Amino acid sequence: MTSERNKNLTRLLSPRHIAFIGGRDAEVAINEAKRIGFTGAIWPVNPKRETLGGYPCFASVADLPEAPDATFLAVPAPAAIATTAQLAARGAGGIVCYTAGFREAGAAGQVLEAALIQAAGDLALVGPNCYGVINYLDRAALWPFAHGGGSPGYGAAIITQSGMLSSDITMSQRSLPLTHMISCGNQSVLSLEDFVDHLIDHPAVRAIGMHIEGLRDVPRFAAAALRAAEKGVPLVALKTGSSQIGASLTVSHTGSLSGTDDLYDALFARVGVIRVKSPSQLLETLKFLCVSGAPSGNRVAGFTCSGGGATMLADHAEAIGLGFPAFGPAERAALLPLLPDIATVSNPLDYTTPIWGDAAKTGPVFAAAINGVQADSAVLVQDYPAAGLDESKPYYRADAGAFIAAAKARGIPAAICATLPENLDAETRDWLVAQGVAPMQGLTETLDAMRAAGLWAERRAQIMAERPAPLLALPALDRLHTIDEAEGKALLSSLGLPIPAGEVVAGAQVVQAASRIGYPVVLKMMGPKLAHKSEAGAVAVGLANAADLTAALQKMRADVTAHDPLALTDRFLVEAMAPRPLAELLVNLRRDAQFGLVLTVGAGGVLVELLEDAATLLLPASAAQIETALNGLKIARILRGYRGAKGADMAALAGFISQLCQLFETHSATLAEVEINPLFVTATGPWVVDVLIQKAGAL
Repeated sequence: MTSERNKNLTRLLSPRHIAFIGGRDAEVAINEAKRIGFTGAIWPVNPKRETLGGYPCFASVADLPEAPDATFLAVPAPAAIATTAQLAARGAGGIVCYTAGFREAGAAGQVLEAALIQAAGDLALVGPNCYGVINYLDRAALWPFAHGGGSPGYGAAIITQSGMLSSDITMSQRSLPLTHMISCGNQSVLSLEDFVDHLIDHPAVRAIGMHIEGLRDVPRFAAAALRAAEKGVPLVALKTGSSQIGASLTVSHTGSLSGTDDLYDALFARVGVIRVKSPSQLLETLKFLCVSGAPSGNRVAGFTCSGGGATMLADHAEAIGLGFPAFGPAERAALLPLLPDIATVSNPLDYTTPIWGDAAKTGPVFAAAINGVQADSAVLVQDYPAAGLDESKPYYRADAGAFIAAAKARGIPAAICATLPENLDAETRDWLVAQGVAPMQGLTETLDAMRAAGLWAERRAQIMAERPAPLLALPALDRLHTIDEAEGKALLSSLGLPIPAGEVVAGAQVVQAASRIGYPVVLKMMGPKLAHKSEAGAVAVGLANAADLTAALQKMRADVTAHDPLALTDRFLVEAMAPRPLAELLVNLRRDAQFGLVLTVGAGGVLVELLEDAATLLLPASAAQIETALNGLKIARILRGYRGAKGADMAALAGFISQLCQLFETHSATLAEVEINPLFVTATGPWVVDVLIQKAGAL
């Protein structure tokens, strides 16, 4: 985004005056500006009407008193292009282009959108085909439908690629403090990345929520996300839609393990973005971050006035890795005299009904428990009574006040959570927000949000200690072709990687080659139609002598012929037999048009599709990051040594894969994909047993 457009975006979001151009839709938008309390000038533009929304109309853009800071544009597409050009010529700030009929309408619409982009110049243009923007802080709305939401002077900015979802969020009954709502539509001029990069500098924006269908510029998004982490502004993403890797990678096994959705996961993990799976989780996570803040650790003190509630807290916390540490003997001894005899000292703690609603008794319990487990955050479960049944509400409020005081005394983020989302009334929610305690709705959503906030703080600390390298923007490769295993191993050997000794010979020479290499050996048929040799019967292992080798050669020819007669060749790789591995891994390096260079590691061999045990990282990645990914695999328990067996050197294994990554980065102008499957992992080091390589250039 240019410096001038960035200035214009500030004008658009915080306008002194708004021009509303169009008819009925523009009139609705005027009413929405009035609903939110906009105090600036409102200038309708319509040559066929005298008034619009109670304001006198101007006949044209040229008749406006001055260049408007913001414009809501709701006229047919061709007229929208001409009007945009007029606004740019007058020096306007920005436009919300509500008009549809552009790129989303097909080829003709794409032509119109290109013209709109050209007409906009340095204007801050949102859309087209979008709902618009709301600034809750400055009470400015360019929005074509009734909207809700509010702000106590801080909160979350939300950017969505779905207009309806943005509208739904404004109507939610969750008391999420909001600063901005932006529906970005087609993103012809301004994209989600631009809005993120702009809003993280706003002092009232404590977190940014995003609904993402797809990113236009992944490296730029990554750079903005890292800047957000450095400034302490959490990003929370609801990413919808997933797909498989493109057809260029279908020759490898990795397509079944790592699709586009996994690449988004890898991107978010790299740059510290919290990913959520539902709109409610998006709102609850943002609420906890904005109102309570991120905890410094994973130790939580939990409180209920129900044994069942305590159990539900404990069960879900264990499933997601949220820590409810147990009390030590001294802490138990301190708590026992504060609790009724029927209470059991545990964390989460059911403090029981005999002291419920008596702040003089519950306050010391909350304080002793929070300090006893050295909590980094705290949660109290309270489901408030419905209107008309709320004569007991003062007792709930008394416990809530005592809990808040105990959490504030320790200086930790705290939440009051309703087990069921609807069991927390608006008055209570607003009171809690005013206290700086998040009013959380839904038990699992609450714990998920607390865990996500803690992980974000942990990841942010890592980013501050070592900022990830920028992602690489890669030019496209052409004339891709697959080279067979023998050629691939020769290439890896030339790059300095350890490869088992082997020779490529005709069938008549396999016995002589094996004699030179030394038994036991492996025999593999090479050919362009044998990318996956085991499926065609084109591999035999553990051949101990010439008789075994000769028999394997004959059987292999028969098996390959039965599988596909056109796959049969007389080109064989005879190779030294690798030692028995602790485990087999798949290591895949590939290029992606959006995400750059990608590494996938996982369980290999016949377990690839069976276990679907894999991790994906974007490159560049350090050896330490690769080791962390390896240790996160299910198969890592075997790699580290199982039932007394000697384990692999995980640091050395990660170093080997890191070396492979560096070589791939160095030769990324010619290599499109390298897949080693399996990589035998032994106690003494890795062995490249099979490799598949796609490269560019002449055959």
